[in-house]
Amino acid sequence: MFKFDNSYASLPQQFYQKINPSPVSNPSLIKINTSLATELGLDPEYLQSDQGIAILSGNQIAQGSQPLAQAYAGHQFGNFVPQLGDGRANLLGEIIDINGKRRDLQLKGSGQTQFSRAGDGRAGLGPVIREFVISEAMHALGVPTTRSLAAIKTGDQIQRESLMPGAILTRVASSHIRVGTFEYFIARNDFESLKILADYVINRHYPEIVDSENPYAELFRAVAQRQAKLIAKWMQLGFIHGVMNTDNCSIAGETIDYGPCAFMDFYDPDTVFSSIDRMGRYAYEQQGFIGQWNLSCLANALLPLIDSKQETAISTAKAVLEEYTDDFTNYHSIGLLNKIGLEQKGNLALVEDLFKLMHKYRADFTLSFHYLTEMVTDQSYDQEFISLFDEANPKLSQWIQDWRQALSEEDKELQTIAEEMNKVNPVYIPRNHIIEEMIEAAVSNQDYSLIHKLSEVLAKPFTKQEGADYYLLPPKDKNQNYQTFCGT
Repeated sequence: MFKFDNSYASLPQQFYQKINPSPVSNPSLIKINTSLATELGLDPEYLQSDQGIAILSGNQIAQGSQPLAQAYAGHQFGNFVPQLGDGRANLLGEIIDINGKRRDLQLKGSGQTQFSRAGDGRAGLGPVIREFVISEAMHALGVPTTRSLAAIKTGDQIQRESLMPGAILTRVASSHIRVGTFEYFIARNDFESLKILADYVINRHYPEIVDSENPYAELFRAVAQRQAKLIAKWMQLGFIHGVMNTDNCSIAGETIDYGPCAFMDFYDPDTVFSSIDRMGRYAYEQQGFIGQWNLSCLANALLPLIDSKQETAISTAKAVLEEYTDDFTNYHSIGLLNKIGLEQKGNLALVEDLFKLMHKYRADFTLSFHYLTEMVTDQSYDQEFISLFDEANPKLSQWIQDWRQALSEEDKELQTIAEEMNKVNPVYIPRNHIIEEMIEAAVSNQDYSLIHKLSEVLAKPFTKQEGADYYLLPPKDKNQNYQTFCGT
């Protein structure tokens, strides 16, 4: 059933601990991602069988699986921790999907490992279904991301602030290698393992640079380019990762770790969701800068490989970091212009003026751009848009007038502009208050119906769906102080 083709397990033993998942008492299926299962070449019906659930809960080891916990380090809120690793996750192995792409299958919440650092190695039901729904929503929104194959209730209780039901997520990724994986080996001055890791990453994720004159410099450049695109995409959707530590920064350029993340409702560039980010390090507006900071940590790890002369290596790395800044600014600027239907960079002032108004009146991020999309061809939506700002005002009216004038100067029909805007401005996002309702219903009442309904709506985020207005609207209270937690 599972056709494993493992490569990470063939790396030297210092890269991981070989360990099986810890069994659970009474596993039961909450949700299976049938479309992803099919994409992976797996049988959804088998995954929902007793044997399939046993494998997805860690109670049974599938043939060909080589379970392991990966080693890595990381900067957490700027402070270096030399050993982190998979303290509650287990890489079952790798499979080649129907498109020929290598994918990791990982159980999250599967028990203790040598990296657990006094943790119980388990995950709560709330964080598991949160990651399932939000990661799949991100995929539907076109954001590179880890995916969620299955959510399993373990039948056991775990202790956090209080007792809560335990669960296991089956996570799928291009790989689970992070910036922190490179930091792990450079912190130990293990240059041999560092080179093995870099060569492995190049061959697995960036084969096009294998024959480059300096493949390690090109590896750094390729990772930086993917990070620039990824973070720009986050920000164009109002997404805030929450904990952009280097151990949560994927070398493959995918969003990883959906703990303290959320989408903004009411626009504020200083928005922070993580309960422990008291200084705003990972605020919405800081994400582009933090991407560069994380890349500087990767650069530090790669310097010995980039060039034997430290001065030359540093110069090369600095040039790539400067390229990242230019790339991120370019991706982000183009993306924001596309959200208002324009292409000329001279119109960026219009974007800036809109954000100033949205901030002042705490207009809803997603609805502002959704209504603008509708306004291109239907001026009756003007009032819907204006209502987001609490009151009609001359500056907003002037902005609408200037925007329409700019649209008229584009070399496109209005219908074409509206269609293009509709591809980048979603109608639905995982609204925070609805996510919390979903978690509360599941944890307190064993009611999983909202998980299924919300997943169904979020699978088509750019399409207005009949009877789904509830999922479109923000909370009524603009002054709510929404917080998210790691859930570990």
